[in-house]
Amino acid sequence: MTTEQVQTAPEWLALREPVDAAARSAELVEEIRRYLPPTGGTTVHDLGCGTGSMARWLAPRLTGVQHWVLYDRDAELLTRAAANPPDWAADGVPVTTQTRLRDVTRLHPEELAGANLITASALLDVMTVDELERLVTSCAGVGCPVLITLSVTGRVELTPADPFDRCVADAFNAHQRRTVGARRLLGPDAVGAAVDRFTRLGFDVLVRPSPWWLGPGRAALAARWFTGWLAAASEQRPELAATFSYGRRRLAEVAEGRLSITVGHADLLVRPG
Repeated sequence: MTTEQVQTAPEWLALREPVDAAARSAELVEEIRRYLPPTGGTTVHDLGCGTGSMARWLAPRLTGVQHWVLYDRDAELLTRAAANPPDWAADGVPVTTQTRLRDVTRLHPEELAGANLITASALLDVMTVDELERLVTSCAGVGCPVLITLSVTGRVELTPADPFDRCVADAFNAHQRRTVGARRLLGPDAVGAAVDRFTRLGFDVLVRPSPWWLGPGRAALAARWFTGWLAAASEQRPELAATFSYGRRRLAEVAEGRLSITVGHADLLVRPG
């Protein structure tokens, strides 16, 4: 689905938040510090903030006074983000937040004016080509670093492997790249497309892997992820829906702690030229 259609359940965001936190690239955070005001007073604009997990993860890793501006098109998610903000920076300085109800693919560059850092998470792969173009243009107009984490890359590894895994993975990736009307979704191609567009505008982009690892301790998230993964694949290739035994077998392995899943993601840091 497109970013205009997606409705992200707060329960899903809560379930994935600790796994997101473990996956994001700490190396890119170290790089970000080079671009922030040395005396503090950092303003961060977080696009598609959901319930605010990016702010809760990143703010305590940065020092000095921080003000976060949280954007989302879902009012319920913004209410939850406002109710559970990050409290402190790494050096104990309070962090402040405000929320803005917006479609982040239709922001004007002036709305981001004054940002020292722009962030987003789990956003690029659900965008269309046109949405990405608008987002890149808005961010590029500010000229500050942009950190975008946890974009799906299309790589999935289930251990132990099953011969049917590859069929499902291929169908899922095709579903993520499908065309809706006249609009093509980016899916696993989103990171490469974003790098290309930012680079053509004169920015330098660092890309680092940020895979999820869903082992025995993450059975609830693994089961929910797998169910959605298989459902999307079956929507793309309806004949897969008839293979009930595969889904039942894999979910049983999750419940018994016998299945580990690695879901490929990538983080990128856009640095001003």
